[in-house]
Amino acid sequence: MEIRNIAIIAHVDHGKTTLTDALMKQNGGLQDEGISMDSNALEKERGITIYSKNTSINYKGTKINIVDTPGHADFGSEVERVLRAIDSVLLLVDAVEGPMPQTRFVLKKSLELGLKPIVVINKIDKPAADPHRVHDEVLELFFELGANEDQANFETVYAIGRQGLAKKKLTDESSDLSPLLDVILEKVPPASVNEEGKMSAQVFNLGYDNFLGRMAVARIYSGKMTQGSQLFIKGENGTRTGKITKLFTFEGINRKDVSEATSGDIVLLAGIPDIYIGETICGDESVEPLPHIAIDEPTISLNFLVNDSPFAGKEGKFVTSRQIKERLEKELEINVGLKVDFSPDQGEAKFGPSFFKIYGRGELHIAILLENMRREGFEMQVSQPEVIIKEENGQKTEPYEELVIDVPMESSGGVIEKIGKRRGIMKDMTEKEGIARIVFDIPTRGLLGYRGEFTVDTKGEGIMSSRVIGFKEYAGEIKKREYGSMTSMVSGKAVAFALANLQERGIMYIEHGTEVYEGMVIGNVLKGEDMAVNPTKGKQLTNMRASGTDEALFLKPAFILTIERGLEVMNADEYLEITPKSVRLRKKYLTELDRIKAGRGGKN
Repeated sequence: MEIRNIAIIAHVDHGKTTLTDALMKQNGGLQDEGISMDSNALEKERGITIYSKNTSINYKGTKINIVDTPGHADFGSEVERVLRAIDSVLLLVDAVEGPMPQTRFVLKKSLELGLKPIVVINKIDKPAADPHRVHDEVLELFFELGANEDQANFETVYAIGRQGLAKKKLTDESSDLSPLLDVILEKVPPASVNEEGKMSAQVFNLGYDNFLGRMAVARIYSGKMTQGSQLFIKGENGTRTGKITKLFTFEGINRKDVSEATSGDIVLLAGIPDIYIGETICGDESVEPLPHIAIDEPTISLNFLVNDSPFAGKEGKFVTSRQIKERLEKELEINVGLKVDFSPDQGEAKFGPSFFKIYGRGELHIAILLENMRREGFEMQVSQPEVIIKEENGQKTEPYEELVIDVPMESSGGVIEKIGKRRGIMKDMTEKEGIARIVFDIPTRGLLGYRGEFTVDTKGEGIMSSRVIGFKEYAGEIKKREYGSMTSMVSGKAVAFALANLQERGIMYIEHGTEVYEGMVIGNVLKGEDMAVNPTKGKQLTNMRASGTDEALFLKPAFILTIERGLEVMNADEYLEITPKSVRLRKKYLTELDRIKAGRGGKN
């Protein structure tokens, strides 16, 4: 059977998973309604793809392996690996938005690897869709990214992923996705070549099974792979031997147990516990290892600490340093964009608990890890995210991002001013139908903590997306709008009477009846100075009556903290406490006296 290997790449929310689901439904891959490629609980809730996944369909006697990839810049390391294992990509572009930052990122990677993309202009049924303009923009992008003549001469297919239909020309009649599949058969080279050669395969993804342990997803480049055979594994640390105990291929969203797989196929194998991404698996020691898979470096770091707040251990099952360390080690096995330093300088430990330094690709990347851990029953606290600063040839450098913003024209002035203060440099601005698209280069430091403010400034009508473009010269001090923290000076239960008075001073993070402790941050102060308050103070009860004393209290809705909101609003002298049921903000030093002492120590 002939095999074709493709990946679907696009900017976040341009319809990758919807299209993959439709392809599978039409070709026997998905029997049950409601089942999707986004199988992880967090993916379903957020409507985004976080982990790349494999599937396959059979069409006209050909097996098509499809890899669905994430669109968010923080998970770019997932996309990079996948591109090495496939022979062509479907580049999905929204028929209204056109190419976005992540479109550029994933396309650049695929062009560098010499792949020839098939462009799918999706969502052509949207009222403001303009497929001709988008086609021209995509062509411009190809030339801008240095595509060769063959790559720039791409096939274009028009699609409506939700309705499961595709057409080669906009005027064609169509009722399914077969025009797209026909283009795949015609334009994607067959993967199944060199079946008689010596077996060699490369690992491009990892999985985990409670019974089989660590598993590797690999593309076979030549020869045959058989279950039970002895293998050589070649990596950066030399050559070692191993044995395949279980071998699977992908069929729909399920895995199928097989005894052997041939060249060109994508397989899942178990039995090699220490296997890693990029390593070459071969049947003969004389086989040359395949080129190593390089992955972009992390851009932000923060500290993971054991939770030592007054409420520690009340909600979580796993609270010790050893348990957190074991969980992070397990995460490192599959999350390649993450790095963990298990032996940092224990400067912080002189005053508080020991910590692990985590390096990640962005706030969302870290927030997803924290959310997964809290759902598993972990309790921890984290410090404020910081950007990784490097020294290169005696010059300080920091990561920069390309930021693309779509906002209504009336909000654009305020947004440009805010980003200018955060050292963003405007590169381009276009206006269409009352919506301004503005492109900036901005230090990642300037972008940290801005998303929430952006939503407020644009009344929720703005869209922003960014991608890391590398390390550039350090931009100097960045002035952000500093909020002071409203810190509880007592422990107890917050009451509506106290909160009604405090809400005049700033934004509250807690509601009536919330348990608080001394040193917990319960809100922010717009005036910039920290303020110690008593949220438990009730109304003085006397038998005196006066007009105005019995008025009904009106509480504004609280700004309830989630992990991402907490990472955005926290200050350098605070920790974000995360437990299975709660997200709280607290001061590193809980008592006023300790904070004053620490402040003096810092000044001296």
